[in-house]
Formats: sequence, structure tokens, C-alpha cells
Amino acid sequence: MKKVVLAGGTGFIGEYFNNKFKELGYEVDIISRQKQHISWGDKLRIIEALEDAELLINLAGKSVNCRYNEVNKDEIMNSRIRTTTLLGESIQACNNPPKIWINSSTATIYRHAEDRPMTEEDGEIGSGFSVDVATNWEKTFFSFDLPKTRKIALRIAIVLGKDGGVITPYRNLVKFGLGGIQGTGNQKFSWIHVEDLFQIVLFLKDKEELSGVFNCSSPQPVSNRELMRELRKTLKIPFGLPSPKWVLEIGSLLIKTETELVLKSRWVLPERLEREGYTFTFKTLDKTLQDILK
Repeated sequence: MKKVVLAGGTGFIGEYFNNKFKELGYEVDIISRQKQHISWGDKLRIIEALEDAELLINLAGKSVNCRYNEVNKDEIMNSRIRTTTLLGESIQACNNPPKIWINSSTATIYRHAEDRPMTEEDGEIGSGFSVDVATNWEKTFFSFDLPKTRKIALRIAIVLGKDGGVITPYRNLVKFGLGGIQGTGNQKFSWIHVEDLFQIVLFLKDKEELSGVFNCSSPQPVSNRELMRELRKTLKIPFGLPSPKWVLEIGSLLIKTETELVLKSRWVLPERLEREGYTFTFKTLDKTLQDILK
């Protein structure tokens, strides 16, 4: 039986991947802090799981949906570095390691961009805490010399799907009449349907000559203004009050998150994937929202 290992596989994306791989006939091993799975503290069991695995996918890391105080910042950074280091060392200890290791990264690695899109080749790396997390995460991942294991980092945009992720808070905002623009409304919203993310993993697994960094985002990003309009249209809510920056600052304090999550302009294009021949199932936001909100 073919085997895949999902590290940090109990979140919204991990559960989706788990179900999809099982449908394809894979044995799925999950590494997690949850008791029913392989523990991060049990290195021998991790090595055992990785032996003869076709694929390792690492999705582990503390959620960035929190206040960036020192304790949370340390945990956001360290949870990614720690787990990636442990996985790299465990692969080195395998006799027959996974053929491919796909590690999460984030499209937030690029600077705030309202002037032009960011691609793998000519995207400009930004600055600030979130960017430091992304660059250190990728640096740790690519520092491992693994001759038998191909390595790919996915710079993932905001993931949209039926059962979790950001769609729930957005849906609630619109339903309560707060579905207007956020900030100026000009900031770009790069996104990807969770099904395309899964299909990209399968696509890259089979393209044995490919490695390195790939942007995982729909080829048709929208502005925040277009995002909120499309959400209102799909949910059949005719109006939405705008949220100026100062309102978002107060709101983010109350719900213990950061305004960066909605105000940073992420304008990211999947240039490499499209060049290599990947075809998106969900290219446009209207098709995506109809699929996940209906």
C-alpha cells in the first residue's frame, strides 16, 4: 500500500488531504500533538512512518491568527523551525526515505504589493515579523542535504474551502452587514481553493524533475473590494458597511488577531505551476465561492 505522511495533519488543510489521500487508496500516517496520532516527541515512530513513504507533507506550525505578542511570536517561529528540523533529521535517519518532501511556506513572504504581482522569479521578499517567519522556515527546509528526497516549498496563499479556514469569519461579517471594504479596499487578495492545493501536490509528486519553490495561488487574484462584493453577491446580502483601518484595529484587539491578515496586499501569481502545465480547477473567485458557500 502506498503511504503518505502528513505532519501537522489535523487542521483544516490536513483533514482535507487525509480524506482525499484515503479515497485514492493511500495509507496515511499523521504526526500531531493530538494523542491518537504519532507524537512529535516520538522520533523513532516518526522515522518508522517515513520509511518507505512515497510522500511527506509538512503543514505544521502555530496559527498566525493571534496577537503578535512576544510569546505568540516565539511559538509561531519556533513551531515551524522545530518541526521542519525534526523531519529533516528523521529523513536522514531513514534507510528508504520518502521520495518527495513538500513543506508549507507562505505567500506572505513577498512584500505588500499594490503596484505589480509577485512571481517566484521576480517577486520581492518583504520585511517584518511574518516575512522573517517565512524566510527562516524556508532556510531551515532547504538546509538539509537529502540526496534521495526531492524537496518542494509551497508558498501558499489564503486557502478557501468548505469546512474551515478564513471563509467562516468572512461569511459571518457579510451576514451581519459588515461585508464592505476593509481599509482602502485596494489591497490584493491572493487565494487558492483547497482542492487545487491538493491537486497541485499530486501534480508535483508526479513531475519528478521539479523541485524548489512554487507559488500556490489562483492565477486571478482580486482586490479586497472585489472579494467583499463577490461574497455579498454569493450570500445574497445586498449591502455591507465598510471597515476603516481604525475600526479594524479595535476589532482585531477584541478578537485577538492582527490587522495584517486583512490589510496586507498579497498579489501573488503561480507562474511556475502554469509554466509547467498545471491547470487550475478553480481559477476564479466567483466559481470558488459558489462551490464552498452553496
